[in-house]
Amino acid sequence: MSQLSEVLSKNHDKNIEELKELLRIPSISAISEYNEDIQKAASWIAGKLESIGMEHVEIVQTKGHPIIYADWLHQENAPTVLVYGHYDVQPVDPIDLWETPPFEPAIRDEKIFARGATDDKGQTFLHIKAVETLLQSEGKLPVNVKFCIEGEEEIGSPNLPQFLFDNKERLACDVVVISDSDMWDRGVPAITYSLRGLCSLEFSLKTANSDLHSGMFGGGVQNASHLLVQLLSTLHDANGKVNVDHFYDDVVDLTEFEKEQIKALGFDQEKLKKSLGLTDLTGGENNYPYPERVSSRPTLEINGLWGGFQGEGTKTVIPNKAHAKITCRLVHNQNPEQIQELIKKHLEENAPKGCTIQVSLGDTGNPFLTPIDSPMIQKAAEAYEKVYGKSPVYKREGGSIPIVSDFSQALNSPVVLMGFGLPDENLHAPNEHFNLENFDKGILTICSFLNLIQK
Repeated sequence: MSQLSEVLSKNHDKNIEELKELLRIPSISAISEYNEDIQKAASWIAGKLESIGMEHVEIVQTKGHPIIYADWLHQENAPTVLVYGHYDVQPVDPIDLWETPPFEPAIRDEKIFARGATDDKGQTFLHIKAVETLLQSEGKLPVNVKFCIEGEEEIGSPNLPQFLFDNKERLACDVVVISDSDMWDRGVPAITYSLRGLCSLEFSLKTANSDLHSGMFGGGVQNASHLLVQLLSTLHDANGKVNVDHFYDDVVDLTEFEKEQIKALGFDQEKLKKSLGLTDLTGGENNYPYPERVSSRPTLEINGLWGGFQGEGTKTVIPNKAHAKITCRLVHNQNPEQIQELIKKHLEENAPKGCTIQVSLGDTGNPFLTPIDSPMIQKAAEAYEKVYGKSPVYKREGGSIPIVSDFSQALNSPVVLMGFGLPDENLHAPNEHFNLENFDKGILTICSFLNLIQK
């Protein structure tokens, strides 16, 4: 490890400058005017992989943005690691809240500020540098390594699942490693072993054939906005439990060990309330502790509702149409498509008299869970401890990375989420940044993991 540390120390400034080069490319996948920059970022990564000694480097064009593949396969009878990451980034709005331009990387207080610094260019770059450092110091890698880096994660990875299933043999591996998550706190590493899935719906209620004059018809005909609120109120009971038949049928309770892990993490309720400007934290299933509600329980949220007059001033109409959007965060064992159908059935069966309802099903993503005692998870924990001097905490993540489940299913391989970001690094928000204290440490941890799993 000391030799690796020396190589990293020697190359630190050069490595940071290379990361800045990547961060300067505005590879925003959601906005078509940045398509050329997406291609530029893909070419930059492919060139970097080739320059460090990776082989069979290819930019695979898809119906959308390209996927980069590369490998180094010279260790017989050794495990194969597949590294996944993404080079696309979120839009930068609101631009006026950035202290420095989002695509002009700036270092302040030992943090590098730029869009993509932590999500996910910075963390993906750690893996590229780990491979380079091992090849420079040892002349070889301890295991076989493959890279699969895409440019559509921020728009739901529409083309990656098909690529995975079409390239099962090419991508075959013993473990998939992803660094697109965070640590628990500064100096406290974490392994995320569970992610919630998701599904979305939207629906519309219609009453009369047009908006009506409230003076002429008020009190005599149905108001679509009133009916919308009435229907939405049937989705939860008084304690926040989702009131849809069979919604919880496949939900598995936490083990006592998992509950103890959550308690051991510690939770400062007053600190969180203050930071959010709230007077209490009631929401969701109130008979469960807050940390469980936001990580290991399913949810049903109303994300938007509208109807009637939206402009300035008053317009005395009775709306004939009203609309709402719903998303659910789902836990291990729940099937997103099945949950969509259950909610659709509930909405249709509980629609108030005097209206028609139209429900549209939206996106879905599967939840993910891997056993804490998985051998690869334990090797990752050992690698963190070697570098950070303490064992990682194990946590369930309330958010979703749907592609994680796709990797697990397509390749039938365990997935290890080794995050090096911190929770306060503003991913998806203005002034996104990456704490440089985790730059060399992250590279060393990945090197340690690759060395440990060769045994």
